Amino acid sequence: MTLQDAGSKMDRIVRATAANAQIRIFAAYTKDLTEEARKRHSTYPVATAALGRLMTAAVMMSETLKGEDDLLTLRIAGDGPIGGITVTANSKAEVKGYVGNPQVDLPLNAKGKLDVAGAVGKGRLDVIRDMGLKEPYVGQTPLISGEIAEDITYYFANSEQVPSSVGLGVLVDRDFSVKTAGGFLVQLLPFAEDEVIDKLEENLKEITSVTSFFDQGHTPEDLVYAICRGMDVQITDTVPTKFSCNCSKERVEKALISIGKKELESLIKEGEPITMHCGFCNTDYVFELSELEEIYSKNP
Repeated sequence: MTLQDAGSKMDRIVRATAANAQIRIFAAYTKDLTEEARKRHSTYPVATAALGRLMTAAVMMSETLKGEDDLLTLRIAGDGPIGGITVTANSKAEVKGYVGNPQVDLPLNAKGKLDVAGAVGKGRLDVIRDMGLKEPYVGQTPLISGEIAEDITYYFANSEQVPSSVGLGVLVDRDFSVKTAGGFLVQLLPFAEDEVIDKLEENLKEITSVTSFFDQGHTPEDLVYAICRGMDVQITDTVPTKFSCNCSKERVEKALISIGKKELESLIKEGEPITMHCGFCNTDYVFELSELEEIYSKNP
């Protein structure tokens, strides 16, 4: 494998503009981070696809975060059997996430595809931007399809008034592993000309499947050029992205300290170790009785 081939397999986000900066584009390749989430949560294919799609959307949207500690959370609350999906991405394009029911199993839909919409059901999409202010910005829109890409597109048009097109996809292999994953986010700037809009719409019609595009060996850079075929394209940045959770035993210990001496004393009296669980990365942290007593002694 050449270095170029190796680079084409790396998870990353490509940022670009086109048509004299009338269009803003993000394209993402997210196979490895989706596979990491699948392994951590032991997701069945439809849950893998739903979680991978939402994580891909989050890392592309996180590229608009400015502050080092800014966070973007996407939360889908539907009435389907998947039981909801939550993902969080930071300004470094690191993402984590989980689904309520990782072992949800449904027949293929009428098109012979994984039935993400059936798993999600009807409900709402929450977009939460925590930018270090007193209160985070929260946008909320109803789910219009449950397919996630259409729901994100609808959110941008109705909550942020930004005409956008979103494509997301996860291809699951026969052994349930992730074969490929990725997506795109295209946005029109306010001064976009009609002929540019028409050309973009024409090009987007030819991108029938993100997963098929990547499965044919194409890269996110290729996806940018395909979406903006016939326009001048300027790739402005390429950013690596990965699944990453910032939990640790030290952070969990701080959380235990914060519950107060009375609650800690009650846990100690039970005389058993306790297990604290991180839902985002599916990691358990065990605190022995001696550790709880030490934490109690640190508590003011």
